[in-house]
Amino acid sequence: MIYIALVLIIMVLVAIFSVQNAAPVEFTFLFWKFKASLAIVIFLSVLTGLIAGVIITFLLRFKSKKSPEIKQQKI
Repeated sequence: MIYIALVLIIMVLVAIFSVQNAAPVEFTFLFWKFKASLAIVIFLSVLTGLIAGVIITFLLRFKSKKSPEIKQQKI
């Protein structure tokens, strides 16, 4: 429950920061150039990092739960 509250607090802080920095910016990724609001860039970056963190955590927990079963079957 505390993790959900912490994530919500971080998201609110990022949203406030993004709204205060809403100037249009141009950024380059590989060969593409994009022009967007800094607020959108910041928010999407944080959201992408959050999703990647959740996926990695899920995979590590799934792997650690699966490992004892494999070791018991070999014995």
